[in-house]
Amino acid sequence: MSAPARTTTQLEKEDRERDAAFKDALHGKTGEGRKGFVAMMGKDHAAQKEAVDEYFKHWDNKGSATETEETRKARRDEYATLTRHYYNLATDLYEYGWSQSFHFCRFSKGEPFRQALARHEHYLALKMNLQEDMKVLDVGCGVGGPAREIVKFSGVDVVGLNNNDYQIERATKYAKQEKLDHKLTFTKGDFMQMPYPDNSFDAVYAIEATVHAPSLEGIYTEIHRVLKPGGVFGVYEWLMKDAYDNDNPQHREIRLGIEQGDGISNMEPIPVAIAAMKAAGFEMEVSEDMADRPDEYPWYWPLSGELKYMQSIWDFPTLVRMTHVGRGLVHRFVGALEMIRFAPRGTQKTADSLALAADCLVAGGKQKLFTPMYLMVGRKAKA
Repeated sequence: MSAPARTTTQLEKEDRERDAAFKDALHGKTGEGRKGFVAMMGKDHAAQKEAVDEYFKHWDNKGSATETEETRKARRDEYATLTRHYYNLATDLYEYGWSQSFHFCRFSKGEPFRQALARHEHYLALKMNLQEDMKVLDVGCGVGGPAREIVKFSGVDVVGLNNNDYQIERATKYAKQEKLDHKLTFTKGDFMQMPYPDNSFDAVYAIEATVHAPSLEGIYTEIHRVLKPGGVFGVYEWLMKDAYDNDNPQHREIRLGIEQGDGISNMEPIPVAIAAMKAAGFEMEVSEDMADRPDEYPWYWPLSGELKYMQSIWDFPTLVRMTHVGRGLVHRFVGALEMIRFAPRGTQKTADSLALAADCLVAGGKQKLFTPMYLMVGRKAKA
């Protein structure tokens, strides 16, 4: 007699238990205190190898010249696992080399880096007209940097949704440290199948996170479902611009380098995103590529390694890390740590993949092929 089929609830429970067990095996206690480079060195070597193998199986020997639609479909089909393993590998590197707000932003002359990041978050809250005590969902919240800033800026109550247990652990820790845990909570879940009833939130935002979705129409439709009638959705989206030509081999290399280095199954052009918002049922209130603003300092300058963008001595370490010399030193240093088994195997490969993505992001920005900040604000119709 065959065993009874497992229900969806049972399968979800098993998935959650498996993910939590893997988080404990890979990250151990690093999520509770250490961060950045020190946390990277504290990973379990066997679990790190498993995460590296699972992530890079989607990219190794699958270059732009040989890429097929079947290859891209396989990545879309496994978007949740791909994204989860990407952030298992990249989160500590992001915190070490960037900040706790995993996104780009516009820059003004003389503006400190973290202030510019916060201004970008404030601008989204402003365009959405977030108000005190609104119930707001952050889709793909990372380690909670933007959520904490938006709570402090707008006074809203934020629920952060994330499919990565390690990031949720760190986000929860940071919220408690800043005494914001009464206004900020975090949920484990898949943003294509959100664990919330219909009409749950006054507003929803996503900052460079929904690019990980296998379908923009699918994720925007799910966001529309959980919004209350009259609610607002704001997003900074990663998109390919009009100048991008998929028949151009160099353009394809840039797109694929961004996707590989940033855990993205499939990037779409701007018209697809606009159509997806409308198909999901949103009335568009704002639609603008913020990267096209005439700023003196481009959004990609911290990745460029070009010292001409240095505004103060405090920018020097950031820029030096991104020069070819700086990256070469990091490559050799991390490689040496792997050889003596101080760093887990795959740390160098992950860092190299992020460096490739940085080069492609800069190239995409300079050639106006790509934007990480296409701003859309849409509203759900009132009942």
